[in-house]
Amino acid sequence: MDSRVKPVGDIATVRLFDMVVDLDPRLDIGSGPYGRRIMFGSAGGSFDGPRLRGEVLPGGGDWALFRPDGSMSLDVRLTLRTHDGALVHMTYGGRWVTPPELRGDMADPAKRSQVDPAHYYFRTNPLFETGADQYGWLNDIVCVGSGYLVEGGIAYKVSQVM
Repeated sequence: MDSRVKPVGDIATVRLFDMVVDLDPRLDIGSGPYGRRIMFGSAGGSFDGPRLRGEVLPGGGDWALFRPDGSMSLDVRLTLRTHDGALVHMTYGGRWVTPPELRGDMADPAKRSQVDPAHYYFRTNPLFETGADQYGWLNDIVCVGSGYLVEGGIAYKVSQVM
């Protein structure tokens, strides 16, 4: 082992919030040089946690890229409005890997939210930006999220990395 490697402790997380994003009908941009691009627009939603809560505003979305191997790369931008009126810009990338045997059910609107999230890998890395003094601490944190499908949209458990 390299002598410069130091013990810095394990990475720990603490719950930031749970979020549900309602989705508009998807826009299939088509297959390009990197894969098939589909835009999933945000129609609204909500988030709730111990330090902040509020609504997901319409107008954001995920400019998802479906790779040739069937996995999806996320490129999400959302605007959150806290319960006290502050605006927060939330961005995240991530990976959604679904085993081939589940892809048919995941593509079926009637079945997709019934698939157990333990059977697919859906992880994100949220970052935040705000000018609201009471939420300025969001500008300096890194988060991780676990996603799963719900009826009419998508949901996440978002945790702050300590």
